[in-house]
Amino acid sequence: MRKLISFLLLLSVIGGCSVLRTLENVSRLKYRIHSANDYKVLGINIGTKKSIKDFNSLEMLKLSSGILKGSLPVTFALNIEAKNPNDGSGGYPQTDLTLESFPYKLFINDKEIFSGDIEKPVIVPGKGESTIITLNIEFDVAKLFKEKSLDDLLDLMLNLGGVSGSTSNLKVITKPAIGTPLGKISYPDEITIVDKTFN
Repeated sequence: MRKLISFLLLLSVIGGCSVLRTLENVSRLKYRIHSANDYKVLGINIGTKKSIKDFNSLEMLKLSSGILKGSLPVTFALNIEAKNPNDGSGGYPQTDLTLESFPYKLFINDKEIFSGDIEKPVIVPGKGESTIITLNIEFDVAKLFKEKSLDDLLDLMLNLGGVSGSTSNLKVITKPAIGTPLGKISYPDEITIVDKTFN
């Protein structure tokens, strides 16, 4: 964060006081993992399942066939909460901010599993409220965790997307680019986003 502030201050010298305000506002934008939903393994919805016993015989046959072929595609929606505190209070002007790009890497248990970007710019209004950025995740869990059995892979996915699933084992590393009067400005360093706590 110190590097980000120093970087923004340097740009403000070039752009003037009005730009300084905008760049200060950019540095106050916060993120956290809000939720994840619509988990599917090989097209099978696991959101209503608590354990492996909840898969019926046809589903297990399909999954077993997939593991024999070495492929278990997983899809889900990961929701990132972006909070813009620039609501006009605390000496900061009310400022809407636009995320022009959000190149990210997603990790499960510190293992990188997917990378991507937002499909279009996202506006984060300066109302002290939050905006949800939905990232569409796709990866093949069997190819990424080749050493695990089918039961182990299903346990892993149920821990994430089952009835009692949690995002605590997920981590996103990103280097957002924000639209400003100077044009699109990328953060000088990557930031880490986890659940529960704003970065």
